[in-house]
Amino acid sequence: MSGGVDSAAAAALMLDRGYDCVGVTMKLIASGGSKCCSLEDINDARLAAWKLRIPHYVLNYTEDFKRFVVEPFIAAYERGETPNPCIECNRHLKFRRLIRRARELEAELLVTGHYARIERPAGSGTAGPGQERPAGRWLLRKGRDPKKDQSYVLYMLGQEELAHTRFPLGEMTKAEVRELALKRGLANAGKRESQDICFVPGGDYGTFMETYTGRHYAPGDITDEGGRILGRHRGLVRYTLGQRRGLGIARGEPVYVEAKHRETNTLVVGPEQSLYSKNLTVEGVNLIACQSIPQPLRLGVKTRYLQREQWAQVEQTGPSAVHIEFEEPQRAITPGQAAVFYDGDIVVGGGTILHTSRMPPNAL
Repeated sequence: MSGGVDSAAAAALMLDRGYDCVGVTMKLIASGGSKCCSLEDINDARLAAWKLRIPHYVLNYTEDFKRFVVEPFIAAYERGETPNPCIECNRHLKFRRLIRRARELEAELLVTGHYARIERPAGSGTAGPGQERPAGRWLLRKGRDPKKDQSYVLYMLGQEELAHTRFPLGEMTKAEVRELALKRGLANAGKRESQDICFVPGGDYGTFMETYTGRHYAPGDITDEGGRILGRHRGLVRYTLGQRRGLGIARGEPVYVEAKHRETNTLVVGPEQSLYSKNLTVEGVNLIACQSIPQPLRLGVKTRYLQREQWAQVEQTGPSAVHIEFEEPQRAITPGQAAVFYDGDIVVGGGTILHTSRMPPNAL
């Protein structure tokens, strides 16, 4: 229970279905400036649990959060990538540490307020921890509300985790969730959502990283594709591929971040057509709907959270690697982000973008 309306509504729905529930809140940030784990959020979660008449506990995972989320986030940015820390938080904290704790408490299921759906294998019932399940695979599907679907950040879930997790909001819209919360008298029914990364106050990644690490990210040259110096950047970690605003360059046409060269501390900018590519390599792949991809498949692929799926050929090239070739060029595919592939509303799998091949402008 994060203190928001979604997790509180999820608890209410599970109570309505006859489950005995225990509310838990993860404390991930020690103190100061964070948009999560604040005293207000913890109190909101505790108040919701009190209203629902269930026990509530706060679990301290601050060291795990630093190890598995914050420090890899910083390392990725320093490599020139653009990571998604919500995926790593889901992978290591919500659906690994919490399921382990649930088992220690002899709880049957972990329930969260994510907007996604889990489909049981044919003929299966609810299996308790350690129990065998019938043959078949658990499936992860998109949430019914396309504006709230969160399946993209859940692609890392394995069969064991899916078997012991429930998403009761998956069939609901956000408006329906708020209406439910109002009817149940939950004080956080109208609480606003934060769109920023929870541990980066104000969304200023560069300042956060310098404060956290004590390192200074030196300014350097901004050049065009031919190497001509156009200006100065404020540290490569403060820029992402495809970025247009905040470059401080006055030119006759818009330019966008095309590349970041760590070895020379240079930021390369170019016209928008220089951002497009069709081919990418994905590593750390987790497959949900199948054990492997024995032959290339035509699937819908997302390379950003808010993107609509685009048709592509997905070919498995190693135990945890795939090659993806889009049918149409895609803009600003970014190493460090996730590529998630879908068959309709079913998540086939996903992984981390390692490399992408830019297309020559005249090929568009």
